[in-house]
Amino acid sequence: QRVESGGGSVQAGASLRLSCSHSGRTFPSKDMAWFRQAPGKDREFVAAVSWQGDVDYKYALKDRFSFSRDNRKSMLYLQMNNLKPEDTAVYYCAARVPIGGPLSGPYDRWGQGTQVTVSP
Repeated sequence: QRVESGGGSVQAGASLRLSCSHSGRTFPSKDMAWFRQAPGKDREFVAAVSWQGDVDYKYALKDRFSFSRDNRKSMLYLQMNNLKPEDTAVYYCAARVPIGGPLSGPYDRWGQGTQVTVSP
């Protein structure tokens, strides 16, 4: 089970740090990712880290977003800086057994999401 937290309502330019807790002992062996879904839009890839530490970001977010995983705590984090109204979305944590291929997907284990709302 994955549980996201840390969302909220902020003004443009603010920062937020999202967290994802992963239950069980399998976290270190999983590829982990963040996705987001804005109102009326498809879910989109944000960032991912493989179980070996390889990372991938949505290119347009790379300068403002960073993330990390803590295998000892089974936690995944997403640091979001200089937030913009277009970052408003539900942010999801996702996991998968490593299958090779791109880190941007597919994933088969999802959290319930946490809402991030950025006002102008």
